[in-house]
Amino acid sequence: MAGEARSPRERMVYSAVQLMRTVGVNGAGVRDVVEHAKAPRGSFQHYFPGGKDQLVGEAVLWAADYAAGWARAYRATARKPTPSGLFAHLARQWKQEFGKRGFERGCPIMAAAADLVGAGSSVSDQLRDGIARWEAAVAGELVAMDVPARRAKRLATLMISTLEGAIMSARVRGDVGPLTTVVAELAPLLDD
Repeated sequence: MAGEARSPRERMVYSAVQLMRTVGVNGAGVRDVVEHAKAPRGSFQHYFPGGKDQLVGEAVLWAADYAAGWARAYRATARKPTPSGLFAHLARQWKQEFGKRGFERGCPIMAAAADLVGAGSSVSDQLRDGIARWEAAVAGELVAMDVPARRAKRLATLMISTLEGAIMSARVRGDVGPLTTVVAELAPLLDD
């Protein structure tokens, strides 16, 4: 979606992702999304008859597909792909983000989970699906590096969970140190 001409609907999904990254789901109102997307007023109900929950669910899946695509891009750019290299690749995106833009924006999936899980939200299914898509992409990359499928699935869960914790810690501290630490400390385990 980035870079090409987007429809008002696509702009609203993308805007929801970006706003969720900074203010969470509860802080991102429908008006804010429409304004950020520069979408026509009154178009929200046309594109999202299921309301804000539909928009947030689609934003979560967009973010998950983006993260999965980032994971899949690793082997195409690595001379000698390794599991630890994949994890470093996942963390590098965040180190670059924080270096360029500061620590204001985090993972939209984590933001949605923090605001909605346990609240009986209808977005819970999309959150589960989004994490599953991301984990499947990471596990698929690991399998392509000859990691047995069962271990690849477990390592994908470990990698994503560790990455999310390091993102949160880096944001709180205002320092990329947690990302550097988890990459260095997990490398021997991932490559074993």
